[in-house]
Formats: sequence, C-alpha cells, structure tokens
Amino acid sequence: MKKVISTDKAPAAIGPYSQAIEVGDMVYTSGIIPVVPETGEIPDSVEAQAEQAFKNMGNLLNAAGSDMANVVKTTVFIKEMNDFGKINEVYAKHFPEPYPSRSCVEVARLPKDVLLEIEAIALKK
Repeated sequence: MKKVISTDKAPAAIGPYSQAIEVGDMVYTSGIIPVVPETGEIPDSVEAQAEQAFKNMGNLLNAAGSDMANVVKTTVFIKEMNDFGKINEVYAKHFPEPYPSRSCVEVARLPKDVLLEIEAIALKK
C-alpha cells in the first residue's frame, strides 16, 4: 500500500505528482529542485542551489520518517557537467558514509531553469 508524503518545508508539487511516496519501509522522492519553500526564490550560484536542494530533500525525508543517512540511491540531474565538482562537494557534506549509490546526468533543461534536481530512494528509520 502506498502513502503520499508531503511537507510545506520543501517545494510543492507543480504538476500531477506527489512530493514523495512511501511503500512499506521505503520512501521514493520526486525530483527536488532548489526553491526556497517560504519565498519561492531560487539561489543564484550552483553551490547555493545544491545546498537548498539538499535542505529541501532532508525536510521531505524527515516528513516521511527518514533522513539523509537512510538514503540508498540518488539520481542527480545537472544542467552543466562542468559544475559536477562543485555539486559533489556539497553532496558529500549532506550524506554520511557509506554514501548512497548515485547516478548523475547532464540535461538540457530543468523546471524553473534551475541548475540541478535530485531524487532519492530511502529507507525509513
């Protein structure tokens, strides 16, 4: 049985999808972009966008009864592969070892023209 997870501490869904879905002991997030939920603003630099996206992810996982330490898989979509190193530095600060498995792909465009989007699969605590 699936359960919808939502929080106002992460960007609201802007289409026909849920912020996250819980199935059993697993949580599957939708793509999370670096929008400040309270204001709708998007930070300027790729590092600040990465920080905001991971903050949003942590808030969503907390709403689901999980956290960053319980993430087992991420997919990171980035607008510019040359930003990989900068994003990777921020990524490493938010996930404890052992790090989750990860895919990272460069894409032509992301919602609201952000520089990155991240999704995750996590275990519940």
